[in-house]
Amino acid sequence: MTTATLRRSPLHDLLIPESPGWTEMHGMQTALKLPRDAAAAPIMLADASCLPRMGVKGPKAEEWLRSQGVSVPDGVNTWTRTPEGVTVARLARSEFFLEDRPAGNAVERWRSVLEVAPGVYPVIRQDAALALAGERLNDLLAQTCNVNFNAHAPGERGVVMTSMVGVSVLALWDEVRGRPWLRIWCDGTFGPYLWETLLGIAREVGGAAVGFGKLFADAAGG
Repeated sequence: MTTATLRRSPLHDLLIPESPGWTEMHGMQTALKLPRDAAAAPIMLADASCLPRMGVKGPKAEEWLRSQGVSVPDGVNTWTRTPEGVTVARLARSEFFLEDRPAGNAVERWRSVLEVAPGVYPVIRQDAALALAGERLNDLLAQTCNVNFNAHAPGERGVVMTSMVGVSVLALWDEVRGRPWLRIWCDGTFGPYLWETLLGIAREVGGAAVGFGKLFADAAGG
């Protein structure tokens, strides 16, 4: 696959001025490293749009996922993670969102067999996907969203559909290696605005954009 045929992240052009170290991940040119990666930052923001994701819905959606070996969450607006590292969120009784880990191939495998499953329908996901982490993450969220994510313990594994700086987002709160961690997905056309707004607020407290590999430990395939 040549560079000319690679998919482009909705945030690609905004990352060029950051002088990234590019790599190909899942058919997308991805900013794996940025110059600020070596320094500690109270808020770190990375583009995670390269990760394979899919949506499924329909009366047989849960049954089909279980037939593929996927343990789905019991409650609506909750998420779990499979042994393969796939994030699985239940958005409604019969609608699910799935996103793979950097080195995974499970989502791509499931996509290839989904078309022949009766009662199950694909949901196209062309999201801009952002990852945020850091000890001052709550300071940023207090200025951008009316949801108190800090009130949700990581063990609750809640999924929130809300508005952030006027953009409709799907958000997942977690804790990774002892630090707050937030994943955000939004319509790709609104991704650049959301990225620029969040990064501007993060920089006010010393935050920075970082490479994908800074926040995802297995970004290099480990």
